[in-house]
Amino acid sequence: MKKKIMIISVVILVMVVSIVTITKLNKKDEIQEEGYEVSTEIDIVMSLEDKIGENTAWCGTFNLIWNDLKQNLAKQDIIFSKQTEKIDNLNKGTFTTNQLSEDSYYKVYGVPSLQLKSEIEKAIQEKFNETSSILDSFDWKKASPEDYFLYAMLKKEFKFPNVFTELENGKFGKYENVQYFGINESTESDVRDQVEVLYYESKENFAVRLLTKENDEVIMTRGNKEETFGQIYESIQEKERNYEGSHHFEKGDTLKIPNINFNVKKEFQELENQPFFFSNGEEYEIQKALQTIEFELDKTGGKVKSEAGMMITKSAAMLPAEPREFMVDDTFSILLIERGKDLPYFAAQISDISKVQNGAK
Repeated sequence: MKKKIMIISVVILVMVVSIVTITKLNKKDEIQEEGYEVSTEIDIVMSLEDKIGENTAWCGTFNLIWNDLKQNLAKQDIIFSKQTEKIDNLNKGTFTTNQLSEDSYYKVYGVPSLQLKSEIEKAIQEKFNETSSILDSFDWKKASPEDYFLYAMLKKEFKFPNVFTELENGKFGKYENVQYFGINESTESDVRDQVEVLYYESKENFAVRLLTKENDEVIMTRGNKEETFGQIYESIQEKERNYEGSHHFEKGDTLKIPNINFNVKKEFQELENQPFFFSNGEEYEIQKALQTIEFELDKTGGKVKSEAGMMITKSAAMLPAEPREFMVDDTFSILLIERGKDLPYFAAQISDISKVQNGAK
């Protein structure tokens, strides 16, 4: 098959993160929150179906705890009075533990207590040799026996079979002196063999797969116009199936990938303090919902670590509402409209009842 010379510049990492700025170059834009560095430049979406912006990350930990909330606690879809597309996306349950090996995640839910907090800390220390960045953000002392806390951690570390070539620093958009790794004319063939070409349309539109020593695959892509990570991944799969060029990374092909290293933390305030119901009729609210994502990538491999936590509280019993009086006994308006139509076909405002009622004096 005829060899094609590819000059590949990578912009986003699909399934893990979409990023177009290097956070190491923006330390001045980082803030300190509860001892955790939080980038203000990268947003987190909750689901693969959520629309993404230019600097957006997603990891499946929040989906795991939402699945437990829906399936094991509420036992039905979570419905708010003001239901949004994002809540519907979470209820779809697209991402589950079926997409993960058991040794890569830990999750639990139960009645909030200092004992449960201690159990989580011990479990993630034993399984991942990690500590939590979010557990201290929740109020463990005011919880009642009818409340719940849901938690998940995901940790993945992977190494490339062979170290990629460290390239000269270069430009990334408007930024200078950006660190890169990849493949150039001096790179050994065994390094090239750990890269597969999924498709190539131009140096601004392509996808490649980086193989690792583990079961993980890193997909790097550029030129995607889709609105969600799920759509991007589906598009990659379709283009790979239809690509008739060489899937082998040839001797003349080049690869250029920026080093990436960021921590991001988000509180999903849009989910908080909105009543919803369990299937048994009990009313609950999400008191606090947090997620963190850490991601690293360099010439040797990478690391993903993510936590998600959610405290839900049972709503207090509502006092009976005072009887309401709907008294049309002064100036009023009346409108008539056909069901399903956009505008009324009749309207009137009445302040002098004698004009519309003969017996009124």
